[in-house]
Amino acid sequence: MESCSNEGEEVQINSIQNSKCFKCICQNGFVKCFKSCPLIDDCYLLDPKTSGTCCRRCKGCIFRGVPYASGDEWSDPEEPCKTYKCIASVVTETIQKCYTQCDNNQLTAPRPGECCATCQGCNLNGQTVAEGQEVVASIDDRCLVCQCSGNKLSCAKKTCPILQCPKTKQKQHANECCPRCTEQRDFVPVIGKCIFNNKVYYDKTQFTPDRCTNCTCLNGTSICQRATCPILECAPEFQEEDGCCPRCIVAEVRSVCSHQNNTYMNNETWNMGPCRSCRCNNGNIRCSEMRCPQVKCRPNEELTVPAGECCAKCVETAGTCTVFGDPHFKTFDGKFFSFQGSCKYLLAQDCYGHNFSIRLTNDGRGTRRSSWPKTITLKLRGLRITLGQKLRVKINGTRVMLPYLEQQAGTAHGHGHNVSVERLPEGGIMLRTELGLSIEWDGNSFLQVSVPAQYKRHLCGLCGNYNGSGRDDLTGRDGRQHSDEDVWHFANSWKVGGPKSCSRQRENVLVAPACNKRRTNFYCRPLSVSQVFGGCDSRLNPINYITSCRMDVCECPTGSCHCDIFAAYAHECRRLGAQLPDWRAATNCPAGSWRRNATDADFLGNSYYGEAHFLRYGKAAARRHKQQQQHQQQLQHQQTRLQLQKQRRKHNELENEFNKKHVPNKFLKPRAQDRTPPPIH
Repeated sequence: MESCSNEGEEVQINSIQNSKCFKCICQNGFVKCFKSCPLIDDCYLLDPKTSGTCCRRCKGCIFRGVPYASGDEWSDPEEPCKTYKCIASVVTETIQKCYTQCDNNQLTAPRPGECCATCQGCNLNGQTVAEGQEVVASIDDRCLVCQCSGNKLSCAKKTCPILQCPKTKQKQHANECCPRCTEQRDFVPVIGKCIFNNKVYYDKTQFTPDRCTNCTCLNGTSICQRATCPILECAPEFQEEDGCCPRCIVAEVRSVCSHQNNTYMNNETWNMGPCRSCRCNNGNIRCSEMRCPQVKCRPNEELTVPAGECCAKCVETAGTCTVFGDPHFKTFDGKFFSFQGSCKYLLAQDCYGHNFSIRLTNDGRGTRRSSWPKTITLKLRGLRITLGQKLRVKINGTRVMLPYLEQQAGTAHGHGHNVSVERLPEGGIMLRTELGLSIEWDGNSFLQVSVPAQYKRHLCGLCGNYNGSGRDDLTGRDGRQHSDEDVWHFANSWKVGGPKSCSRQRENVLVAPACNKRRTNFYCRPLSVSQVFGGCDSRLNPINYITSCRMDVCECPTGSCHCDIFAAYAHECRRLGAQLPDWRAATNCPAGSWRRNATDADFLGNSYYGEAHFLRYGKAAARRHKQQQQHQQQLQHQQTRLQLQKQRRKHNELENEFNKKHVPNKFLKPRAQDRTPPPIH
């Protein structure tokens, strides 16, 4: 995949064949392209004229000299109850059967051009129908549909259109009125003739697909009249087939209904969840059900079902700003930059509504050029919440224990509060507010701010303006846009708190030290190895995290700064839905590794950082490791010599004891140490 840097923006890719057919955007550091074509999955006959074009189309229809696209529906101006629908060169003509029962008995006669009477107000079985939404009026007959338009509800029974495909190629999905074709086919057009169910019919030929339908071939389009079956008031168990349509069997009329151990009187309504409502109708339970449209979300949206609602909607994903490591920033619009100031800064603020502000205090930790997030302070409607090191939390200056919940009703002078702070199972804490704003903090150097899409174009600070483009995220407090090389002045324009808020007396732009490239590559290499992070590199481009890792390893005063970058990358991977293996074990970055300094031996004994890789990527480390090996070998040799000497002494003692018992003295040859030395004259 091709990399990109302008997150969320459209990218022109000229190398793609038929590039006009695709729309490409920058998402998570990769260029992702997709077609925006209408769905034709259930089209049995594809239009041969669209072969080789961007989007294939289903074969259309010609009716009374007017061309129609497949899927078009229209009605007869003179007979509004007569409707037509074109599906793959077949026009189905039907007569609507109206069925409108008003909850409030306010039935309005149809106006000119309308077929059915309407109810004032969009309520069905005690349930409100949204504007433009369709509702299945009876789950026993899913073709009986009601629709709200202009705060008026009208109901009618739909007739399924004639399909081109044979019965063996049709499938009816659950909760749908009509079947669909399951295959697509190209065909060779035959001028003046019709193709229907894989058969060719001459012009003006009549044919009967089923007992309810009569068709005629006219100028290459099959025109079919289909009977609409009447709406039955009896349950399916009291129906029987009678030619084209079913009919009701005479049954006992009851005045009450029983459902799930509950008894309901005639015309009484009740809800069965957000999508279904029911009514007792002469002893029969008639339930209506919301019909949810098929929704395809854009790349920056997610499909969610709002609380208390039936149908899923595409909702723009929350904007996230991330700070990690020595600090590196990823803005709400995906812009990456690094800034090592050691003062207090405005991280994000609602610059229009002034609902909240977030301030970040960095700590140099005794270094000249590095810094780390120290505290995060959220100011929210008179409430000041501070998240500090080691997961300490203060509310208006007083430390609180977790979990913490602040609920305060609004007054005539201001808004109330609804704030919670709790520990996360994977470590860290999460601060949530009633505004939809949340802050995640690991107690050391990682934090992520999330805001709902309603704050788009309303924010300012180090996290950018959240307008969908990262090009202008380096905009200072004075409105001036800075370049990537001028990050220092951009960030310092958002400084707050005065000199006392800085942990270093002088904040100078220092030139980065020269780095050992092999050393930085060695420590940061896991970000380039797909299996370490479960193949997340196909979802999230790691290049910005690799750059951040190399910078931190180069300037790191301890031995484990790279672990902060790994944790930030893993967090973003999980947010994108990636399933991660135990990356901490694979990289020797245990939770809380920032509390100690990792040593070279830690990585030598690790399953990923093998000795061969270590010797390749770190000369100094290799030298230390070789010295350690030599020292170990010397100790082993010394221990071996001592053991051999001990074994030799034991052997001699056993030999002497044996000789004394079994061998005469005259046959024993005295050993050198047993011989009597000659006298000294």
